[in-house]
Amino acid sequence: MTGKQQTPAPSASRPAHVPRLPDFRNLGVMLRVLLLVNAAALFAAVARSSRLVDLLPNITVVSSWLEAPLIASLLVLNVAASFLLRMRYWGGLAASLAIAALIAVALCAVQREFGREVPGSDMLWHAAYAITAGLAIAAYFRLRDRAFSPAIAEARLQALQARIRPHFLFNSLNAVLSLLRSDPRRAECALEDLSELFRSLMAENRALTPLAEEISLTRQYLSLEQLRLGERLLVNWKIDPRAEVAMVPPLFLQPLVENAVYHGIEPGVGPGTVEIVADVSGDSLHVVLTNPYKPDHQHRQGNRMALDNIRERLQLHFDVDARLDTNVAGDRFVISIVMPYRKEGRKMRAAESGKPA
Repeated sequence: MTGKQQTPAPSASRPAHVPRLPDFRNLGVMLRVLLLVNAAALFAAVARSSRLVDLLPNITVVSSWLEAPLIASLLVLNVAASFLLRMRYWGGLAASLAIAALIAVALCAVQREFGREVPGSDMLWHAAYAITAGLAIAAYFRLRDRAFSPAIAEARLQALQARIRPHFLFNSLNAVLSLLRSDPRRAECALEDLSELFRSLMAENRALTPLAEEISLTRQYLSLEQLRLGERLLVNWKIDPRAEVAMVPPLFLQPLVENAVYHGIEPGVGPGTVEIVADVSGDSLHVVLTNPYKPDHQHRQGNRMALDNIRERLQLHFDVDARLDTNVAGDRFVISIVMPYRKEGRKMRAAESGKPA
């Protein structure tokens, strides 16, 4: 042992970045596609206009042809997203481009049939326009994906892992020591929970994970906290069975529950209840966590950092389709999380890693 910290060498466990198709079910993805394509159309209309007076007619003509196939393509890709995301990147991209090209040609033919003015004289040109626009959009999302993952996402996750409170480890070890003579079997189980908890916290968690695994990890954490808090810590779980298979960002629940214990239970003198609710409504997963809130008996304000970190990671995975809100309702502090209800576990992770499911 030299005391020097060594940088881990690259290994097969850290594969090179694998491109991924954008999730066309995501509202943020759809909005970006609409903005990018319409911005390109506006640029084309400006380029075609030799005089300022021609600009508005050109924009009208281009928009009349563009909007219908664009919106139709997004709707079809939204429906087909689950299938496309299971494919390898290049196969999914080719299928997406084929869908856009076919829709562009079909709607062009329909519009001409009804006598509407459509730019260009050959339908093959419209297919080429659709494919070119699709490739440009794919390049944009690929660059964006490289910017946010895996380096930045992993760095933020590691920052979250590094912020696990040292007092929790010390308190847990002291609680185990106090049980060694009086209840060695319980002490052994507590050490197993502690080992499993830190193994999960230190693992390379990049892909989404089933909510059931997050719940299991959180239960292990709570069992350790109950060693020292005893009857002061009450936990009420309300979990919809459908929610357990939902794919969620790794390590999003345990840090929130740790905050609830640290800020809601520890400062009090009597029993307090942490309530965790997860249910499914339509195509959304709702997770609500509440804990006692006593402004006069609070630890220093430090929970905002963890909340901001969880909020950022929700946005990394789900963009604008996910949100985290907090509020105070009477004597309870409430954290509400909404994210898309996704169930593609093994196949989605296989597609992201480039390996067959």
